[in-house]
Amino acid sequence: MFEFLFKYPLSVFAKGHFVLLGSWPRWILLLLVLAAAAGLGAFLVAKRQHFTKALRGYRSIVLWALDWALLALLLLLLWQPAISVTALKQQQNIIAVVVDDSRSMALKDTGDSRQQAAIHLFESGLLKDLQSRYQVRLYRLGAAVERIDTLSQLCAMEPSTQIGKGLQQLANEAATLPIGAVVLASDGADNSGGIDLKTLTELQRRRLPVNTIGFGKTELSSDVELDGFDVSNKALEGSRLEAQVTIHQNGFGGKQARLNLSGGGKVLASREIVLSESGKQVESLEFNAGPGGVKSLEVRVDPLEGETNLDNNRLTRVLWVQSGKHRILYVEGEPRWEYKFIRRAVDDDPAISIVSMLRTTQNKIYRQGIATPNELEEGFPTKPEDLFEYDGLILGSVEEAFFTPGQTEAIKNFVDRRGGGLLFLAGRWALGDGGYNVAPFTDLLPVQLPQKKNTFQRSFVAAELTDAGRRSLLCRIEDDAVKSNNHWEILPYLANYQDPGTPKPGAVVLARVDAGGNRLPLLVTENYGRGRTAVFSTAGSWRWRMQQPLGDVSQETFWRQLLRWVVGATPSRVVASTPNANLEDEGNVELRAEVRDKQYLRASDAQVEAKVIGPDGSSETVALHPEPLSPGVYAADWQAQKPGSYIAEVTARQAGTPLGHDALTFRREDGQAENFHREQNRELLEKLAEQTGGHYYTPRNASHLSREIAFSEAGITGREIKELWDMPVVFLLVLALKSTEWLLRRRWGVV
Repeated sequence: MFEFLFKYPLSVFAKGHFVLLGSWPRWILLLLVLAAAAGLGAFLVAKRQHFTKALRGYRSIVLWALDWALLALLLLLLWQPAISVTALKQQQNIIAVVVDDSRSMALKDTGDSRQQAAIHLFESGLLKDLQSRYQVRLYRLGAAVERIDTLSQLCAMEPSTQIGKGLQQLANEAATLPIGAVVLASDGADNSGGIDLKTLTELQRRRLPVNTIGFGKTELSSDVELDGFDVSNKALEGSRLEAQVTIHQNGFGGKQARLNLSGGGKVLASREIVLSESGKQVESLEFNAGPGGVKSLEVRVDPLEGETNLDNNRLTRVLWVQSGKHRILYVEGEPRWEYKFIRRAVDDDPAISIVSMLRTTQNKIYRQGIATPNELEEGFPTKPEDLFEYDGLILGSVEEAFFTPGQTEAIKNFVDRRGGGLLFLAGRWALGDGGYNVAPFTDLLPVQLPQKKNTFQRSFVAAELTDAGRRSLLCRIEDDAVKSNNHWEILPYLANYQDPGTPKPGAVVLARVDAGGNRLPLLVTENYGRGRTAVFSTAGSWRWRMQQPLGDVSQETFWRQLLRWVVGATPSRVVASTPNANLEDEGNVELRAEVRDKQYLRASDAQVEAKVIGPDGSSETVALHPEPLSPGVYAADWQAQKPGSYIAEVTARQAGTPLGHDALTFRREDGQAENFHREQNRELLEKLAEQTGGHYYTPRNASHLSREIAFSEAGITGREIKELWDMPVVFLLVLALKSTEWLLRRRWGVV
């Protein structure tokens, strides 16, 4: 319809610019248009006494506007309006026709497969039209683009679709070949995570338009698909973890399904879920990480009756469960029950070790859990590097004045620079009563302490969870979330509490107490720098052990969970990572490591290497090199040749001295990506076309492509002039202006 009215495709007007071909100056046109407006206005003023009553007021102005618009249009036509547009020169440019050859194109949404529909579209005249004007090159698209001679070579068997990589290849070819445009026939089911900014920028720089033709339904019926599986790739031995599973379904809203999580040959978690009517939902599964080692975790939804695709019902991730003890330094200023029961709670914990220093008299310290006889022999560490040897820190009932200024600064750097966890406990000489209303503790604390003393009270209060606490694994004292929340409601009263003040804006309150009608925060957490801090404003949780049956382990479980939170995210001097731990049909992986020295400052002169162990037990050593713009960061690219789980053990040395080590896990899956997201990704195809200057087509309107593709600024081009005076819309506009005037005059009785 647009082309019928305006003579040319919309792309001509979108990419061209308006010109006047007449030889007369434009200022004369402007002057004549203004003169016509003034002349008509003067005529109306001169004849106003002769107007009938029906033409007075706004009606005369309407008729004047219609007459002036008609005169202005006719004057404009005398100056020969036209559109100047850049167009490809025929037979001098290459049009790259790229057809998706991946397995998802073999799906039959109606009768024929998507690829058959694409071949039929090209063979029904589109390809012949393109070949009559341009040189056409055919390509198949899978993990890359490959030149083919005929469409009969397509087989829809490629195990993955990587549109970005294929377009990057064509952009590179455009540096030496006159490629005027790209035609991409695909369902848009890209497996590489989308088209990266680098590829888009290169296409835009070369002004290479990508015209997309979308095939397949945008929504598949009778299918349940796992759209995401988010779980930590590292965990402490025996930790409780939560996996977030994103489910996308169509046609099964309201039906029940079973969600399972397995690893190491056994089911770790399983529960019934109700599929959302909205089509998308996020479900959580809680499980125990178990003993140390590298584990493959698989989440799956049991098949439902009538489901069309069962290959997208499962996802796999790799989890590295770290063995070994994480050490926490616990400083206590007085002997008390809480100290004893905290230590007892983690006595047999495989991941937590408490090193404690208890002040028994003013000048005497009792040490427990020390690794060597001289550890803490001089009291609290005075050197930052000595404090940094611990992963967590607990400050009990000990006054702020116990620490020297150098030690308080080291505590701040322990959290901020080292990334350690710091837990403040209540007590007679803790928090506000201990003088912690001074820097740097005012920054470290997740609360603003009250400006008063005697905040520590010995009276019985009940603990209760907040909404955030009910959802948090930190407060989970039983495996089942509902049972855990119910158990909190029957826990014995705490023996004491302390007013910790007001939580800071970024803090999270997980539990509170009811102190005489005044609800005070009990457990508050917050991130600070690279680390995290928390306040537990009681010293009476020991009653949870003493006042319950012998078999009740809620007190031990709570403290294990809390102390694992304190040390669980504490980084070592070497932190290994990779931007993508899940490789789908693509073996390239980037190994990265952030390295720090003994002071936990960025080490830019380290020697870093990774020992990569493959799924078959083979190993390879890879040297990591410094990143020029990121001090202390080292990286290297490596190819995972075989599918399966990998572990990379990264070590760093500085001047021959070991700095530390870390490990990361990743997994390569081959032939699985095409089982997911098999509906047409129309959004990706439309955005790709829009951002490169092309157009998105459906098979029904793709016949316009051969005419519209000409207006490109890539390849070998020239300027074309498209005259506008004979557009049908001009005639219709003239007719509309005069008809409107006549109808109004007739209605007002002045014809």
